[in-house]
Parts: sequence; structure tokens; C-alpha cells
Amino acid sequence: MMGAGVLLARRNLGRDRVRLAASVGGIALALSLTLALDAIYAGVANQLTTYIERSGADVWVAQAGVRNLHMVASALPASVVDAVRAIDGVATITPILEATDTIAAGEERAVAYVIGLPAGAAAGGPWDIAEGSAQVGPGEIIVDRGFARTAGVALGGTVEVLGGQARIVGLSSGTASLVNTVAFVSFGDFRAMRGGAAVISFALVTVAPGASADGVAAAIERRVPGVTAQSRADFMAQERRIVTDMSADVIAIMSIVGFVVALAVVALTVYVATLARRRDYGVLKALGARNRVLYRVVLAQAAISVAAGLAVGLGFTASLSILVGWTDLDLQLAITASSVEKVAVFAAVIAGLAAILPIRQIGGVDPAIVFRRGAPA
Repeated sequence: MMGAGVLLARRNLGRDRVRLAASVGGIALALSLTLALDAIYAGVANQLTTYIERSGADVWVAQAGVRNLHMVASALPASVVDAVRAIDGVATITPILEATDTIAAGEERAVAYVIGLPAGAAAGGPWDIAEGSAQVGPGEIIVDRGFARTAGVALGGTVEVLGGQARIVGLSSGTASLVNTVAFVSFGDFRAMRGGAAVISFALVTVAPGASADGVAAAIERRVPGVTAQSRADFMAQERRIVTDMSADVIAIMSIVGFVVALAVVALTVYVATLARRRDYGVLKALGARNRVLYRVVLAQAAISVAAGLAVGLGFTASLSILVGWTDLDLQLAITASSVEKVAVFAAVIAGLAAILPIRQIGGVDPAIVFRRGAPA
């Protein structure tokens, strides 16, 4: 009987292809709202952890208690470098200086992670140079090419950074997001601009072949006082948690708005489609079908509509993410399996809720409607 209900539901939906297309399209747009919000959120989170992921470091060593990069300050004595280098399993160690600052060129300004790199740094530098050099010397800087394009500067141009000026010697790619960008200056310049103190912000460690990043991090914390050492995976997880905590309320509000919009669209679609086929339900009742059979038809119709809308919405969001990637926007849409699963469950709940009102009306359909002149078809 369930199979018959599904067949009838498909027939009802397919009898008017224009209405079906409009219904599925409306549902798809409603569900795309939630998918797109999740994709933007995941994309921004990915971008904010890109520097950590692409730094080349297996272990991040910071001031004790510092477990992320965003909106924190870490200061370690330069002597930590030698202490960490003596730990078994450490292959290379790169001290860096880091600060969140504003870089400016002309009228353009951007918030940036400014990274001070020593000469020949084994980790922590730009991973994709679009133009120019990947090494920075005294008085030089590497900036994201998107910032340079917006600011109207090129190689050889000057940028204001850390209270001074630096000449652009390289343009990096993939180092900007909606929130900030990453710029690289020489370690000596950074130290001089910040008073010349013998301190570092982080020590970036690569581990020797066969060594475990977690094991080396644990050994560093045991043997080097005043530091927190984390594997790259742990450091990224802490950074993502900070981003999630900061944006949780905003995302929750957006999700509620998306839920309400989707519920309204799906409910209206299912309600109208069901009532438009009252004659068919009257025929079933006249033939002796019980209410539970009609309920199955209505639920199947709702499920088919929402499933089709979800598929179209997912395709639309995936296409949007590709199109955005072709633009100059510092935006990334990342569709995750957890997001698709959440929206699928969300859509199933909507379908069930949206079918409640039509089900109550269909249960009261009079079989005589089939024989009345002018009854709706």
C-alpha cells in the first residue's frame, strides 16, 4: 500500500510540471539559504586557519596558556629556540614574530596577520607566490595579490606596516579572507619596529622522520618551562573553536531565519499541492480507501517535493561555490558532509510538519466531492 501511495503522490506532482517546477524551485531556494550560510561559515573558518595549515610547521610552540592565533598575543624569550632545538624528534625550528596590525597602501587598508620571518625560514612563510620573491629582506614585504590589486599597487610599491614602510617584493595567493589577510616582513625589521626586544612570538617546529608531532609537543612542554606546545592539528582545532564561539550567536540567528523561511515555503507548497488534488483523494475514499492511505499519499508527496528541492538546492549551492571561486572575492564556500546531513534532517522534519495541516483536511474529504458538478480537479 505504501508503494501505491508513493505512485499516486508522484502522479499528483507530475500532472502539472510547471507547478512542480515552481514548488521544487521554491523549496530548493529555501534550503539553499541554510546550505549557503553553513558553506560561508565553514569557508571563513577554513580561511582563518589556512596560515596554520599551510605554515609547514608540525608543532606550534607559544607562550604558556596561548592555544590559538586569533586575537591573542604570545611572547617568548629568544632562548626558547635553543631549548626546543635540543628536544629529541625536532628536525627544524623557525622563530617568528606575529602581530595583528593594519597594512595600508594609498586609501586601502586591511587587517592582517603580520609575520616576521628570519632569512631562510624552514616554516611559516608564504606557500604560494603568484609574482615576485618568496623571501623578504630588510625593508621588504610580501602581501596578498588581492590586497595589492584593490589598493592599486604592484611589485616595487610601498606599504605602511607596523608604523613604518616596506617595499613589495612578492605577491602571495590564498593568504586573504573576508576577515583579514597575511603579510610577511623580515624578522629584523619586525623586531626593530617593536623596540628590539629579544623575544619571539611562536616557534614553528618540524619533526624528524618517524617522530610523532603529538609526542614531540608533549616532550617540549615537559622539558621547556613557560611554553604551550601543540601539534598543527590541535592548534587548528583551537583556532576553529575560537571562530565558532565568536560567531555562534550570529549563525544561530541566521539558521533560525532560514528555518522559518524554509518552513513557510515548504508548508505552503505542500498545502496548495494537496488541496489542488482533493478530487483524487475523493476518488480514493469513494473506492474504500481509509484515511491512513490518504495520509501516506500526502506524506509521500511532501517527502518527494522536499527531497527533490534538497537535491536541487545542494546543486545550486555547489555551483555557487564554484562561481565564487572564479571571482576576485576573498570568500570561500565550503560544503561539508555535516552541513548536508543537518539540512537533510532539517528538510525531513519540515516535510513532516508541513504535512500536518493538509492531512487533517484530507481526512475530512467527502467522497461525494467526486460526483459534484464543478468539483475541483
